[in-house]
Amino acid sequence: MEDRLQLSKVAVAPMMDWTDRHCRYFLRLLSPRARLYTEMVTAAAILHGTKEYLLRFDPSEHPVALQLGGSAPEQMAQAARIGEETGYDEININIGCPSDRVQSGQFGACLMARPDTVADCVRAMREVVAIPVTVKTRIGIDDQDSYEFLSTFVEKVADAGCSTFIVHARIALLEGLSPKDNRSVPPLDYARVYRLKRELPHLTVILNGGIATTNAAIGHLQHVDGVMIGREAYQNPWFLVELERTMGAEQGAANRHEVLERMLPYIKAELAAGTELKHISRHMLGLFASQPGARAWRRHLSENAHRSGAGIEVVLAAMNRQRLAA
Repeated sequence: MEDRLQLSKVAVAPMMDWTDRHCRYFLRLLSPRARLYTEMVTAAAILHGTKEYLLRFDPSEHPVALQLGGSAPEQMAQAARIGEETGYDEININIGCPSDRVQSGQFGACLMARPDTVADCVRAMREVVAIPVTVKTRIGIDDQDSYEFLSTFVEKVADAGCSTFIVHARIALLEGLSPKDNRSVPPLDYARVYRLKRELPHLTVILNGGIATTNAAIGHLQHVDGVMIGREAYQNPWFLVELERTMGAEQGAANRHEVLERMLPYIKAELAAGTELKHISRHMLGLFASQPGARAWRRHLSENAHRSGAGIEVVLAAMNRQRLAA
C-alpha cells in the first residue's frame, strides 16, 4: 500500500489547546489548500471516551489529519480505524511532545528512544487503514542529538511502512524545560532535516519549526517536500494567505473582512447549537495582527466574548471598532 501523501506543500501544525475544530474551520477560510491537523488526541481517549465529541470536524476542513498519541500498537490501530471511519484523511503519530504528562503515558518525544515500538504502531495501524499513517518527530532528544540518531529512528520506522515524516528541527529536552520552552529554547537545526531528505530521497520530509516569513518557507522548500507552520499561523493567520499567494495560489480570501463575513454563518450556527462565543472568537484574535485597528479588534473580543449570552453582535461590534480605528 502506497503511503506517500498527495499534499499541499503547506500544513498547519497540530497545537494543543489551539487547533480545535473552530480554529481549523477559521483557518480553512484563509487557506483552501493547507493541510490541517487536529490537536493531539490519545488513542485511549478515543477508545474509552466520547469519540464523537473528540473527533468532530466540519467537511470544509478537508484535507484534515488526526494526530494520535499512544504507544500500544493494538490501541493505536483501533483508534486509527475509528479516525478513518470518521472521515479523516491521514493519521499522524505524535513523537514530538515532551510534556511530563505525555512522558508518563509513554508516548510523545520519549518514543524516539524506542523506534521498535513506533515501528510496531505504524505496522499495526497500516494493517487496518487505507489512509496514510505519518509520523511527527523531533531531530533528537536530550543527549541523543546527532544525525545518526535521527536517521536510524526514521529508517526503522520507514521500514515498517511510514513514508512521510514531519520533522520539528529541534531536539526535545525531556527534563528541565517546559513544553513551551521546548518549542523555542533548543536551537533549530534545519541542515539536519535537509540532510535527511537528501540521503533518504524516497521519503516525504516536511519541515517544522520557527518558520515565520514567506521567504523562509520558500527557502526551505528548495530542500524538503513541505513546510508545517505552527505559532505564526495561529498568532498571525493572514500569513497563510500571504504564503499561498507567494506560491502562486489563485484562490483564497481577498481580505480580512471577507474572512469575517464568511465566518459569521458558522458562528451563528454554533451559537444556536450551544457553543459559547469565546470558544470560537479566541482563535480569531490575531486576524488583524500588525494591521491598523488590530488592538481595537482584540480588545473588544477579549473583553466581551466571554460574557454570558455573548452573541454575534460582539463580533460585529469588534469589526466596526477595527474599521473605525484603522
